[in-house]
Amino acid sequence: MALSVGIVGLPNVGKSTLFNALSSKQAEAANYAFCTIEPNVGIVPVPDPRFDSLVDLFEPAKVVAATVEFVDIAGLVRGASKGEGRGNAFLSNIREADAIAHVVRCFEDDNVLHVDNRVDPLADIETIETELVLRDLETVQKRHEKAQKAAKGNNPLEKKALVLCDALLPHLDEGKLARTFFTLADGSPREMDDDTARVAHELFLLTAKPMFYVANVKEDQLGATEDDPLVAKVRALAEERGAPMVVVSAAIESEIMQLPPEDRAEFLEGAGLEEPGLHSVIRTGYGMLDLITYFTAGDPEVHAWTIRQGTKAPQAAGKIHSDFEKGFIRAEVIKAADLLELGSEQAVKAAGKMGLEGKEYVVQDGDVMHFRFNV
Repeated sequence: MALSVGIVGLPNVGKSTLFNALSSKQAEAANYAFCTIEPNVGIVPVPDPRFDSLVDLFEPAKVVAATVEFVDIAGLVRGASKGEGRGNAFLSNIREADAIAHVVRCFEDDNVLHVDNRVDPLADIETIETELVLRDLETVQKRHEKAQKAAKGNNPLEKKALVLCDALLPHLDEGKLARTFFTLADGSPREMDDDTARVAHELFLLTAKPMFYVANVKEDQLGATEDDPLVAKVRALAEERGAPMVVVSAAIESEIMQLPPEDRAEFLEGAGLEEPGLHSVIRTGYGMLDLITYFTAGDPEVHAWTIRQGTKAPQAAGKIHSDFEKGFIRAEVIKAADLLELGSEQAVKAAGKMGLEGKEYVVQDGDVMHFRFNV
């Protein structure tokens, strides 16, 4: 499942440093604007204690973890929607991402340049979002012009496109994000018929994508982020918008990942961290993509399978092989927590905690599944 999280932000906020830590790659990270030119892509394993425990339980010959793709995208500056800096390339790369991790600088450091010569996380966020909204406005204006011409020929789809664009244009013109148009105050999606939803999807609006904030701090801030005034500004905005926020020190995370695995726990303890902050970034990105994990587990292989929330059992089986979906009979389902607590499938069965599920069963995060099929 090639779903990706684009890492965005102004130049020199720590995007490439964070990416290097996430992916164990070495994208160039330097103290000047537009250090990143072409996007770097990394496939990152999703940290999951359940998966690790299943591997310990079965000691399989092969293991396959769930993954999510992170893309380090060139820095954005004011005027990017008009082509300033690397604007056009940047916005094109964001359009291809499924969700956005917005890295925001929340630290003072005279040795690290800021493109606007000041440290103000809310102003940085406003700069980024203004450019995204302006590009979305341009996209909708072009679609509006096309719909106007086509609607004269009584094309029903284009008439609906015209109605949608007529509603979207003033919303974006006020500087509002597209996702606040498509989402009601209670968090539920705006009701649209199939044709209108199709037009909305095909617009690929940048500000309609799910977004979370990554507050990048220095090492000496880590122990007091709850009281840090710069972090507090980002946290308040995230809470107001119902968006997740993660606090990390990208520089420290990069140092951790360069250590041998056996030395990382001691380093974390010394830094006062229970786990790398990267784990929260990865899990948040995974969740923003509306993804969950189910497992197949046994002696030959423990495999974490990535599916969309709400996927039914036959379609989940189809992730393994199309024949599993075509010939689906039923699924034997065990909760990972039960399997790990009781220690074996036989013990789970004896305790009456294995479920036999049919075609309408909606797979839950953490299910351990065995599929019965006949082709």
